[in-house]
Amino acid sequence: MRLITGGLVWQGIERGFVAGLDILVKGSRIAAVQAGLRGSPEVNGAEVIDASGHIVIPGLVNAHTHVAMTLLRSYADDLPLFTWLTEKIWPVEAKLTAEDVYWGTMLGIVEMVRAGVTTFADMYFHMEEVARAVRESGVRACLAEGMFDGASWERQFEAARSLAADWHEAEDGRIRVMLGPHSPYGTYEGLSKVAKSAKELGVGIHIHLSETAREVEESRAKHGLSPVQVAEREGVFEVPVLAAHCVHVDEADMEILRRHGAAVAHNPTSNMKLGSGRAPVQAMLSRGITVALATDGASSNNNLDLLEEARLAAYLAKMEGDPSALPAAVCLDMATRKGAAALGFDDVGALEPGFQADIVLVEASGPQWTPLHDPCANLIYSASSSDVSTVMVAGEIIMERRILKTIDERRVLTEAAKRGLDLVRR
Repeated sequence: MRLITGGLVWQGIERGFVAGLDILVKGSRIAAVQAGLRGSPEVNGAEVIDASGHIVIPGLVNAHTHVAMTLLRSYADDLPLFTWLTEKIWPVEAKLTAEDVYWGTMLGIVEMVRAGVTTFADMYFHMEEVARAVRESGVRACLAEGMFDGASWERQFEAARSLAADWHEAEDGRIRVMLGPHSPYGTYEGLSKVAKSAKELGVGIHIHLSETAREVEESRAKHGLSPVQVAEREGVFEVPVLAAHCVHVDEADMEILRRHGAAVAHNPTSNMKLGSGRAPVQAMLSRGITVALATDGASSNNNLDLLEEARLAAYLAKMEGDPSALPAAVCLDMATRKGAAALGFDDVGALEPGFQADIVLVEASGPQWTPLHDPCANLIYSASSSDVSTVMVAGEIIMERRILKTIDERRVLTEAAKRGLDLVRR
């Protein structure tokens, strides 16, 4: 049993940050959020965590990434998406081993935990090793084996089904699984089979949709339909869908997403860096579409800092000419509760009784926090991920006062540095 006391506690968009609230954690869940708990009989024997000088938020959710691409950080830059993929990334990824993916994932988890991320959605390869890294580190994740048409299709498809059978709802629910067809252009031949299999297995689908103008143009030329419409025709939306990017979606596409209850993972940095464009986030939100925040992989970002994504998402929205677009509180909601919902974690993303105790303490005492007119605005517009102090997942402390408790950080950095350099030389 743990009691968090003394901090400013996030209570959602309507209430914002509230002073004087204590958070009681019993086991993996939040038991109470109320004033005056400290000193009451029900908290006798609880470990007290003093959050004075901190804000307390739900763990951040990175809704779309390829975590082990940390090994390819700054390997391929300043290129358009299709050149980046076909000439640089895919040839190197073909050389990845299971151990490479394990260490690259551990590196990404270190980076994300230090930035306050407690949950992520990953689409990559050798996902059994990603699951191992998640289990050992204590974080929460929704995992999808990437699938492409071609020679490796059957192997990837069976690996995806095996991952779902072995890991969906594993580790007391910390790990969920989706099927991961890369995109309508990358997995067209197998798309309907994936959709049917996801329905059979009772899992969702994590897919890239309408990331670039070229993708949409080629889809319309080949099929007479947008990528979103192709996905609908092939049955993808018959299960819960996490759609990454959705930069080039029109009214008809957004109506499909809304009608089927699909969630969108917005990747502002990656979309800018690859020259993909600016997603119509405000238009999607106004239609009631769930929009979460994501970093994409570290090879197209080049970091896994979700606070930075929140800031850039706000600024990109405001560039449309409306400075009131995507206010700080909405961005924080996208990075927490909306992100959790997008991944299917219905009891994650809020500091409320009954929710999982995924809790982050952010030190709010530095110069960038002074004065504290609006804690939420300071968090989104001026804070740094290095302000994250303590991180808890499912009631367990995995970082305390910036010291990782479940990961040998030095070993991870050494192994990942060696493997990343070796990978591009093979």
